[in-house]
Order: sequence, then C-alpha cells, then structure tokens
Amino acid sequence: MSQIEIFKMTINHQPHNKFLYKASFTPDLQKRICEKFNIKEVNISDFFGFFNPVSVQPEEEKKEIDFSKYYKDIEIPEGSFINWLGVLEIPAKYYHFTGYISPLRNAKSLKDIEEFPFPESENLYPTGMKEKVENAHKEGKVTCCFIGHMYESSWQVRGYQEFLMDMIENPSWCEYILDRFTERNIKIAELAAKAGVDMIITGDDVANQKALMFSLNMWRKFIKSRWKKVYEKAKSIKSDIQIWYHSDGNIEEIIGELIDIGVNILNPVQPECMDIYKIKKEYGKYIVFDGTIGTQRTMPFGTVDEVKRVVKERKERIGYDGALILSPTHILEPEVPIENIVAFVESCKDN
Repeated sequence: MSQIEIFKMTINHQPHNKFLYKASFTPDLQKRICEKFNIKEVNISDFFGFFNPVSVQPEEEKKEIDFSKYYKDIEIPEGSFINWLGVLEIPAKYYHFTGYISPLRNAKSLKDIEEFPFPESENLYPTGMKEKVENAHKEGKVTCCFIGHMYESSWQVRGYQEFLMDMIENPSWCEYILDRFTERNIKIAELAAKAGVDMIITGDDVANQKALMFSLNMWRKFIKSRWKKVYEKAKSIKSDIQIWYHSDGNIEEIIGELIDIGVNILNPVQPECMDIYKIKKEYGKYIVFDGTIGTQRTMPFGTVDEVKRVVKERKERIGYDGALILSPTHILEPEVPIENIVAFVESCKDN
C-alpha cells in the first residue's frame, strides 16, 4: 500500500498492520547512520521507509529587516545569528540547542510592542501549492503544511519570563503579540486548505513533565481560543483536513479540549509523562496518536529486545484500531545506539 492509503486508514481508525513510522536524528547521529549504512544517494527517510509527508508551503515575499537596534545594549557572542522572528540565537552549552535573546525583552509599553516588525500575513502567496499537492497524491504520498507555533513564537519574541508575567500584569501585551501570529497562522491554514493539503502541522510546548506551564484558564484564554480560529478556518474550506498538534510534557488536562477544537493527530504522547494507555482508553476513538516511543528511556537506554517489545506493545495496545503513527517522542540524540534505531524500524515493519 502507498503511504497515502495507509494514512487514510490511520486517520479513519481502520485496523491495519502496515503502520506508518518515522524518526528524526541530530546531525552527528545522522552522520554516523549514513556512514554505517553507506547512505549517499538515497534520502535517509527513504532508506528506512519512514512516513515522510511532502511539505507544501506558501511562497513568502521576503523583506530585509534590520533587528540590530534591539541588541545594541548587549555584546553579541561569536557564532550567534538573528532568526526570521528577529530573535537572537546564541551558542548554548547543550549539543544542538541555542539560547534565545528576545528583541522585545526591554519593552516598556504596548506601543513598543506594536512598533515591532512582526512577520506579515499579506506577504504569503499560494504559488504552486495546489500543483505540488496533486503531484504528491499521484505518487501515493501524503502532503502537509507547517504552520508552526503561536505561544512559542510569542514568548520567543517577548522573552519567556516576560511573557508569562505579561499574562498576569499586561494581558493586552500578550494578546497583541498572539493576535499577530494568529493572523499569520490563519492565512497559512487557509492557503493550505484551498490547495488540498492533507494535514497542517501546529503546536506549542505548553507543559513540563508534570503539568501545564500555567493554569488551565490561562491556556483557554490566551491559546486555545486562538488555535480554535486557525482550525475552524482550515476545516471550513476542507472539512477532512487533519490537524496535527504537538506539545511535549504532560498535557492530559487539555487533550479533551484539543479534540473539541478540531485536533485529529496528537504528538508526541510521552510515556514518561502520562499514562498513555489510560489516555488511549479515554480519547482513543477521537484521535490518532503520533509518537509513544520514549526518548528518555527506551530509545537511548533500552536494549534491542526492549525496543522491539515496546513497539510490539504499542501496536497491540494503542494501534489495535489503526489510529497510531509510530515514532520516538523527540529527535533522537547522539547517545541513541544505532542498533536500537534498526530494532525500531524492523519492529515497525513487522506485521
């Protein structure tokens, strides 16, 4: 079966034994995998048979923006760069991560925030999107459009602690920033749906290992209501478009409400944070799980046999109705043994 045929069975909760599966790797690990298996001409996703939807994105008219004035008060470390949001990313002590310095960290008023050059939604165009979807479908492939974040983009622009404090002390500041990203996300969702894309990729990390980063009421007020507008726009144009949503951590408190606003596929469903079988029992008829293979214990520190056992167990206890995409719950880090990756792939392929 083609990936789009398996995908349709998955999202329709139809039992099958050809599960979609995928993984991603940090650069050093990917380099070692390619060296071990002599992967040169073939894409690593194709080599392993990963579920790899074709990305279909709007064309964006790029405008050069000088963000340097937001960093005149600091000495910029060597190796730093300013990303598309205007956030300064600096080298960090962790392997592949960077630290963030936010351009609006020193904002003193709503006017300071309103004057910031946020990414504009009117610079987005559907050039070639529909044709790319049609061509992918002819090849039996699934298509996706990355919309990205809302809360994460907002706090990165404002500053993490500053944004959380604003939620209490200056809610209008938060709402202005969130609304600017919501406008852009709605536009991308609209263009994706009109092009016939199968799935839009969305999400925000709103939880830690134990609970939400803030109160449930805060999440409802600032974040849920805005994602609801994005999803409604997409589904008003293409009712069967799939909403893929990511958040690390223990988000059990909001899963039901995510389903209510239109989420169809939940990622990564971390077994270290939540009772995934309990969640399957409670919400399994409404949602597809994408993930469930732990990257804090199973993939880096489990044996080959344990990896195989976990994958088999996930198929039986979560994928019995077909509504499962098997994947590690995060990018695989350098300490993950290549043997465990092979075991994961082989187990996913087993009928």
